[in-house]
Amino acid sequence: MASESPINTSIGSPRLRRVSQTSHDLNSDIGGVEFATYTVHIPSTPDNNPMSASMEYSTSQRVEDQFVSSSLFTGGYNCVTQAQLKEKVIESQTSYHPQMTGAKGSFCAVPGCDAKVVTDERGLDILPCECDYKICMDCFRDAVRNGDHMCPGCKEPYKELDVTEYAVHNRKQYQQQMSKTERRMSLMKSTKVMGRQSSEFDHNKWLFETKGSYGYGNAIWPKVDVEGSQDGIGGDPTVFHDKQWRPLTRKLNISAAILSPYRLLIFVRMVVLGLFLQWRIRNPNEDAVWLWAMSVVCEIWFAISWLLDQLPKLCPINRITNLDVLKEKFETPSLSNPTGKSDLPGIDIFVSTADPEKEPPLVTANTILSILAADYPVEKLACYVSDDGGALLTFEAMAEAASFANLWVPFCRKHNIEPRNPESYFSLKRDPYKNKVRQDFVRDRRRVKREYDEYKVRINGLPDSIRRRSEAYNARDEMKAMKLGRAIGNDEEVDKIKIPKATWMADGTHWPGTWTVPAPEHSRGDHASIMQVMLKPPSDEPLKGTTVDSNSMDLSEVDIRLPMLVYVSREKRPGYDHNKKAGAMNALVRASAVMSNGPFILNLDCDHYIYNSQALREGMCFMMDRGGDRISYVQFPQRFEGIDPSDRYANHNTVFFDVNMRALDGIQGPVYVGTGCLFRRTALYGFEPPRVKDRNGCCCGGRNKKSKSSSVVSAPEIDSQTIQVGDFDDDNEMNAIIPKRFGNSSFLVDSIQVAEFQGRPLADHPSLKNGRPPGALTFPRELLDASTVAEAISVISCWYEDKTEWGQRIGWIYGSVTEDVVTGYRMHNRGWRSVYCVTKRDAFRGSAPINLTDRLHQVLRWATGSVEIFFSRNNALFASSKMKFLQRIAYLNVGMYPFTSFFLIVYCFLPALSLISGQFIVQTLNITFLVYLLGITLTLILLAVLEIKWSGIELEEWWRNEQFWLIGGTSAHLAAVLQGLLKVIAGIEISFTLTSKSGGDDIDDEFVDLYIFKWTSLMIPPITIMMTNLIGIAIAVCRTVYSVIPQWSKLLGGVFFSFWVLAHLYPFAKGLMGRRGKTPTIVFVWSGLMAITISLLWVAISPPSGTNQIGGSFQFP
Repeated sequence: MASESPINTSIGSPRLRRVSQTSHDLNSDIGGVEFATYTVHIPSTPDNNPMSASMEYSTSQRVEDQFVSSSLFTGGYNCVTQAQLKEKVIESQTSYHPQMTGAKGSFCAVPGCDAKVVTDERGLDILPCECDYKICMDCFRDAVRNGDHMCPGCKEPYKELDVTEYAVHNRKQYQQQMSKTERRMSLMKSTKVMGRQSSEFDHNKWLFETKGSYGYGNAIWPKVDVEGSQDGIGGDPTVFHDKQWRPLTRKLNISAAILSPYRLLIFVRMVVLGLFLQWRIRNPNEDAVWLWAMSVVCEIWFAISWLLDQLPKLCPINRITNLDVLKEKFETPSLSNPTGKSDLPGIDIFVSTADPEKEPPLVTANTILSILAADYPVEKLACYVSDDGGALLTFEAMAEAASFANLWVPFCRKHNIEPRNPESYFSLKRDPYKNKVRQDFVRDRRRVKREYDEYKVRINGLPDSIRRRSEAYNARDEMKAMKLGRAIGNDEEVDKIKIPKATWMADGTHWPGTWTVPAPEHSRGDHASIMQVMLKPPSDEPLKGTTVDSNSMDLSEVDIRLPMLVYVSREKRPGYDHNKKAGAMNALVRASAVMSNGPFILNLDCDHYIYNSQALREGMCFMMDRGGDRISYVQFPQRFEGIDPSDRYANHNTVFFDVNMRALDGIQGPVYVGTGCLFRRTALYGFEPPRVKDRNGCCCGGRNKKSKSSSVVSAPEIDSQTIQVGDFDDDNEMNAIIPKRFGNSSFLVDSIQVAEFQGRPLADHPSLKNGRPPGALTFPRELLDASTVAEAISVISCWYEDKTEWGQRIGWIYGSVTEDVVTGYRMHNRGWRSVYCVTKRDAFRGSAPINLTDRLHQVLRWATGSVEIFFSRNNALFASSKMKFLQRIAYLNVGMYPFTSFFLIVYCFLPALSLISGQFIVQTLNITFLVYLLGITLTLILLAVLEIKWSGIELEEWWRNEQFWLIGGTSAHLAAVLQGLLKVIAGIEISFTLTSKSGGDDIDDEFVDLYIFKWTSLMIPPITIMMTNLIGIAIAVCRTVYSVIPQWSKLLGGVFFSFWVLAHLYPFAKGLMGRRGKTPTIVFVWSGLMAITISLLWVAISPPSGTNQIGGSFQFP
């Protein structure tokens, strides 16, 4: 039994019927729920043509959207949220895109009214009268209601249908008189009831038999001619029903001819290592027990470390995607989507930056341009730029990027440009005209190149422009203050007047963020929340360009819409812990949930741009495939540009990204590495995946048992209260629990279920148990209003996270330098999976430090984060049973690898000590020791060869990785362990600063940064190791040559291991020498001091024979 409560409707709008249905009416398994409410959306049809109810509401909403997108919003703690209308954002704006901030619009011509005329998607004025009298929406309403439908300009009556035409203006309207939350939830609630019906019901067959009244959330109305034949969306229903279902992704297992020997070699090497260590323990060197003991302890640790690193590599796999199937399922006309409008879910893209001096604004702006030009439905994309420094320089650089996007994005779409970062594209060394068939490509490229050069000049000149502007305005204010003081007659106080050195915006107002000269409430750690919609949400339908004169591009066949672009700078106040990048990311998560609420989030560093315009589609293939609802994130490999051809310091890190990460993909998924990662929003919210299971298996399989309760796990407190997706079907339960975790924003809380629903895969296969109906995401995005942006300002305030679980269980996790690894660990610990997406064309590219010092400090930061993880409750030893065993081993290795530095440094000194003392780690170089050594070495080489085979890396890359493993292990890793121990035990935090700096002379060299030398204390251990080994070799050679009975075996053993150490440190030695071998003096000073110290220490420990004194028989006179 159902009851209906119709809503008032009028011409042109769809109808809504709210149907109340008892559980006895449906064949469902609702259980204890006796009553369910759902909403059926019935679009306009020939049989359903009611009156329009919301024309004026939609038009007024458009007016507010225009105001919101032209205003700068500020607010925060104890501050009133304000919107300042910005007619001018940057000084150089000459042409405007209709979506841009401050887009020009005509003012109302009615006397006394300063409102703007409503504009269409192209930014053109909408004028309701043929006389083209400019009138705003409010004045038009007054003229219609109170002025007898008379135009204030020509005094002629408006046409009868002008009201409707003015309100609609060629735009399809389907907004109803409902709140934003109700509009978002209506379709989702109807789907919940449908989803609980029997899965055996054939919706496709039912649609055709009934000629379609409503389907998977949308209507199908086949056209029926006079003779009764059906000519609707076309196609035979039986053909559609019998069409083979195709997956979006495929898993490619490594060839058994490679993988089986690889696994066998791992087992063989484990056996050989075990036998070798047993032999070493049972055969001590009685002549040098101390040398033998140190070597055995180090070797045992190396074996454990190798095992932790090697075991997770047992199940490597490769994956490929099928973009054709994705297009067919989501963007091709079908029964549930007759128009073929994109049914893909929305993606919110986060770009983080903090300091425009360290992160050049031009680099960040070009990253933004690559995002705006990505090959993804424009209306489904939103880009958020987090400026954690609150700098006007970054703000105006983003405005310049939005202005240049008006030309760059259509150019990329028209000519299929790759890559879509203008700096990278114009720097390509290949022929830019290859495979370009359009005759106007050369002309278009020349024009865009000319505009890009001017755009670069403008951005690079922004610092000087802002400085000059601020000085002029500050001087004006000082003059005004002095004139006011003289007018009052107090000449003594005139000289004491001090005007704050403010930073000024282009429209002559104070910048609300950080000033160049810091002042109260205008410094890096003390400023209000700032939000500016640089590009407002695009129209729902494609907007083609126009055919203009021969000097401009012909865009008549190109969609010129741009994705939404928002500048965000969260509030910062003294006394609050803002949690660095993790806090900035969580602020973006909340702000985006309120404004666009894309069910998926892609985060990028400011120097990582989209190199493959279809990368977003590749990642979405995994999320939308069968089982994709259990994937928390898709991690893309990091690829870098600007690295020297030899990759001296292993900056490409190919062994990690192409070996370790592929191997983890075969277990539970790769770790999160901080950038180039596509997240499921609900996974970031701390929810458990659907169908969560406890795992007892080791690798890809194993016995699983369902958890008795989603809130009871074996993990420590961090995951003892996780929430499972779908737990809160009861709104009262959700309203009681969710706000305590997410904060007091009702907008944010309401968005959670919507994001979860929109992120589900399509329910187009019987095996999909948690899917959404096709066609459910073809509705338009809601327009912005002031209350929405004001709420977004509220959720990025510094106080919002107080007494919530943000940073503890929700969002990016706080408390670690490597917040990325911890965030991914928490998701895996809840039972989520992750996927590694390696595309044929690199998905993203970025920059990396190529000089030695910066590289060491980068490794130091990573290692410090690993030590913090090891000493925290995020240690994999405390992982829940939802995490697979080998995945736990991988995370345990992440926390333990820096501790290898202690043993590595000792082992690197052992050859030198052996050569100086004349002893060796074994009594003699007998055949047993040599056989074991040969077996360990051969298995290592064979494993490396097989890894190269299945991963596709090169031998040189593998060797570079081995070299820098020793360089980092003897420098940055040791410092990280010491830093972590001091912080945990004594609460002392230390930092390693850079001092002297010298660089190459050739500034035109592309790799000039490679030769920059900046001294840091991290270099002391490797330098000492090199000098000590060289001294040891010299001493041992002299002793052996001049000895009566030369012991060549001990010499060969010690020299072999010394050369092994020096070969690994060779790139480090080259880095010290600079371009032309100009070694800094400080290197010689430290080397001499450390070598002398070690030599004196050795003489003190082992005096020469025939004396018991330190220093032998030498005495001062």
